[in-house]
Amino acid sequence: MAVNIVDVIRENGVVGAGGAGLPTHVKAEATVDTVLVNGASCEPLLMSDPYLMEEEVDTMIRGLEAIMDCTGAGKGIICLKGKHEKAVKAVKDAVARDASGRLECFVLKDFYPAGDEQVLVYEVLGRTVPERGIPLQVGAVVSNTESLFNVARAMEGKPVTHRYLTVGGEIRNPMVVKVPVGTLVSEVLEFAGGPTISDYKVVDGGPMMGRVLPDTAQPVTKTTSGLLVLPPDHNVIAAKVMDPDKLRRITNTVCCQCSRCTDLCPRNLLGHSLHPHKLMRVLVNNELDSDIAKEALLCSECGVCEKFACPMMVSPREVNARIKRILMKERITWESKGNTLAANPYRESRAIPTKRLIQRLNLAKYDVHPGYAGEFTPESVSIRLGQHIGAPAKCVVSAGDSVSCGDLIGEIPEGAMGARVHASIDGTVASVDNGVVVIRK
Repeated sequence: MAVNIVDVIRENGVVGAGGAGLPTHVKAEATVDTVLVNGASCEPLLMSDPYLMEEEVDTMIRGLEAIMDCTGAGKGIICLKGKHEKAVKAVKDAVARDASGRLECFVLKDFYPAGDEQVLVYEVLGRTVPERGIPLQVGAVVSNTESLFNVARAMEGKPVTHRYLTVGGEIRNPMVVKVPVGTLVSEVLEFAGGPTISDYKVVDGGPMMGRVLPDTAQPVTKTTSGLLVLPPDHNVIAAKVMDPDKLRRITNTVCCQCSRCTDLCPRNLLGHSLHPHKLMRVLVNNELDSDIAKEALLCSECGVCEKFACPMMVSPREVNARIKRILMKERITWESKGNTLAANPYRESRAIPTKRLIQRLNLAKYDVHPGYAGEFTPESVSIRLGQHIGAPAKCVVSAGDSVSCGDLIGEIPEGAMGARVHASIDGTVASVDNGVVVIRK
């Protein structure tokens, strides 16, 4: 009997490893002509994707071919930045060994946000994803490097139990490390030698789109791509933790409507109807029912406006996000006017070099290329049942149960979109509380 690839992916809990965690079986059910591997390593400082392409390229390609087979795609294009020379060589060598002729390597320039899936589709295929749309609408699936690595392992009957992540910033031993899902951040930092400063904050993800953790007692999830330790007054941290009301007061008085945020907005440069400088006046003028307000729904929250474009150091991204939350709560949707989308003729010259972005973010001293430190396994893990887009998994274990790494502990609720969750170490279920399953060796 032929293997149903979609079912295998669903059963083994594969989710998008490079974004918000969309269950991968949802993408795998589509019909497209091209699958793009997003190996852009878009966020500054994050290095786990280049590592996987260097060391596990054949495994990743098996995952890519599985997705191509179930989507009917005739072409698979592995996309990565030219600056990752070892990874580029590994990928090109692997493509050269492919006898099918279905695989290609596309070398990207080093700009941000090259890894935004709509930007990637345009760069590689020259196709413009519709406003508020997804790549499926233009015949493409975009999947992250580690997601495809996990697809390949799923085809071998191995569920998602571990995560590769970058540990950087003010840490004694910057590294790429493999840890069980559910490992506490505090233990990962300790394994990396500990922070070099006594007062610090930790960003889960990259400096542009990552979130500041409330404390280090938080668990690593399937979507944790990096842990960056930074001083609490660092400019990467400041806007992420600023009180929303204070931010609004500053925005109301400081924004000078220079339009630089719009000029450099990646979605605007693709031709989308997004004008961050106009959105800055929506809350001030209480115009949440206007057409301009609805433009916030088109924002990817990449952070270019906040971290690079604005000369006044205010945050159009946070304003856009706040408006978006209000509109989505009220179930207000984007209604396309049906205009033909055309990329800005100055788009290429307005691309933001990653090196300049790193300098602007004051991250240059942390811009190292950490080696792989191997695997770290803690004495216990705290596994969230909700670590993906969709409904949280339904717990199928109880305190006192013995489990082995890979055993099912959370099932997709009947009729819901979600992802399965599996034990990441051998041990005993210590507790099930508030959507978290604690397992101790």
